[in-house]
Amino acid sequence: MASPRSLYLVSRPLYTEDSLAEKHEKVCRDRKTLSQHVLQYFKWDTKRAKKAGLSLLPIIGWMRIYQIKSWLLGDIVSGVSTGLVAVMQGLAFAMLASLPPEYGLYTAFFPMITYFFLGTSRHISVGAFPVLSLMVSAVVTTMVPEKGDAVDIPGFDGKDKEQKRVLVASSMTFLVGMYQLGMGLLQVGFVVRYLSDTLVSGFTTAAAVHILVSQLKFILGLEVTSFNGVLAIIYTLEEIFVKIGDTNLCDLVTSLLIIGMVFVYKEVNDTYKDKLPVPIPIEVIMTVIACGVSYGLDFEKRYQITVVGEMKRGYEAPIAPDIDVMKASAMEAFPVAIVGFAVAYSVAKVYSVKHDYTIDGNQELIAFGVSNMFGASFKSFAASTALSRTAIQESSGGKTQVAGLVAAMMAMLVTLALGFLLAPLPKSVLGALVVVNLKGMLMQFSILPSLWRKDKLDLVVWVVTCLASILLGLDLGLGVGLGVELLTVVFRTQFPRCSVLANLTGTDLYRDRKDYMCITAQKGVVIFKIPSPIFFANVDFFREKLNDAVGFNPLKVLRKRNKAERKMKDASIWASRHEGDVVATWPDMHADEPEQPMQIDWKGNLPSNVSVPRVDLHSLILDFSAVTFLDIAGITGLKMVVKEFIRLRVDVYIVSCDECILEKLHRCAFFDDDVSRSIFYPSLHDATLSVLESQKGAHPPGSVLAVSRL
Repeated sequence: MASPRSLYLVSRPLYTEDSLAEKHEKVCRDRKTLSQHVLQYFKWDTKRAKKAGLSLLPIIGWMRIYQIKSWLLGDIVSGVSTGLVAVMQGLAFAMLASLPPEYGLYTAFFPMITYFFLGTSRHISVGAFPVLSLMVSAVVTTMVPEKGDAVDIPGFDGKDKEQKRVLVASSMTFLVGMYQLGMGLLQVGFVVRYLSDTLVSGFTTAAAVHILVSQLKFILGLEVTSFNGVLAIIYTLEEIFVKIGDTNLCDLVTSLLIIGMVFVYKEVNDTYKDKLPVPIPIEVIMTVIACGVSYGLDFEKRYQITVVGEMKRGYEAPIAPDIDVMKASAMEAFPVAIVGFAVAYSVAKVYSVKHDYTIDGNQELIAFGVSNMFGASFKSFAASTALSRTAIQESSGGKTQVAGLVAAMMAMLVTLALGFLLAPLPKSVLGALVVVNLKGMLMQFSILPSLWRKDKLDLVVWVVTCLASILLGLDLGLGVGLGVELLTVVFRTQFPRCSVLANLTGTDLYRDRKDYMCITAQKGVVIFKIPSPIFFANVDFFREKLNDAVGFNPLKVLRKRNKAERKMKDASIWASRHEGDVVATWPDMHADEPEQPMQIDWKGNLPSNVSVPRVDLHSLILDFSAVTFLDIAGITGLKMVVKEFIRLRVDVYIVSCDECILEKLHRCAFFDDDVSRSIFYPSLHDATLSVLESQKGAHPPGSVLAVSRL
């Protein structure tokens, strides 16, 4: 049963913007000058220093409210669970980055240490992320290819291939951190807003396809050349199919078993996750089993599979980044910095909303910048977050980054003492773990039908970003996707859906006259609405749509009237007209001016040899309620439009114009003898009643606004 509709009655005078300003005095606000803003920015006091300290070290804020009895046990359990997964993913994602597995453990440890102090998110798990690993791999394999010589860089002298690759990855990661730190200090964290969810979804889906293809060589046990650049994925697949006959069946069977068992477990876990106290680390269990079976059956010698092998124990001394490598990877490092931050910020925002706390985008940039620079000094590669690890950290009881610190300690424990146990682990198992964790990203293909129904421009962004990233590479693909996304914004503002409004009978509401049956449209009145800014790119479109709405081009009508006047004057036909017909005087006119004298009644009887379009329009109302700004070109175009209609004796009204726009019109000398401020009205209904009043020549019912709505 429908609820009773409320009734409201409003009785007030009819207002223009001028009369409204006279009746209701505005507050005079003192606006700060640029110099005052600068002085305020550099002015420091005790309160601001305290706020800055809490901002730069968010750990102070949440440590003060840390509930040891309630949170500590949950953080420890969560940290252990997350740490086990982080170790396995670190090993796998290091291979994805074309680096030895132990460097994935470094990435699981060092960045987390600094993020613990500087990060504002209490739940994300900082460490390796497959998309960033793949982007790092593209630079690593380009500068230090599998076959052939490395690029000529002085810093490579005396180093073997592995050391060169580690130097490239760490130097690039240091540069990634510098980019992020610089953007954070410059307070430009808003740049991530230009990466829409649709764009990120298409990009990460393409990255998942790249990752899947890159892991096929481990799953099949093949030696495949690493390709980079445009169509690299096609060349990789071509070589895999050429060598498919050399597949190592032991690697293939092991990988398929791991993928199948982990996939089935994850599906069951998702179904019964509410009944489990903590998620079971299935990746760790399968890794331990695979290590035991590989060691017991001697897979390496018996079946010639590739294993992780002996890993370095402990941590190496910190190194300085190579300047030449940083110069060579400057272009590739920037998209890595943007993507890493965008993914981490998106995930952090989800959990901050869920647990009711705030995150600071600029501080997150600083935190990840410092974390990547610190980690790169100890030979780790680019870090962000992974949704699967973060989900485990949050769902297993993690309340703060104490859980992240415990997870980092788990990675340290493996590096210092337990790494030798992973020596017999087949690399195909790590490849299988990478593939099975791609499920979430690959399932994003399922959103395409939804995008088709909801927003086809978003669908275009998704498809173009995904295809470009697959075929051109992740860095170029991201640029193409961003370009297409910005083009859709331009398209939406340059070609908005304009409409002609009419009054809903019995109300003060106005809607598109094509959408409703019971409407009241006044004869000779057009109400035109443009739902976008008016600026240089769409001012011509605005004029075209307005001409379509009124049914004629005012400039052409003016020119035809001028031509008709000259024709009638030259023929000297006025003396032969009867009284009551067209009466005119003949002031001096200029042929090149689209202006005509006002003495001629163009709706009256005209000579048979004179043809001028009839204009029945007497009032034009422009609804500016959705116009957010006008630039110089927009103001100039609007003034020309208004003047053209005024010269045609059409009254023009502009309604619901924002105060900031009115102020700008004053600054830009919009008003003159022809165009006055009196044409501006605060609401559409005010303007409509004013039209009725002016046309009837009397005080019509409703000129004092009395509106009722049931």
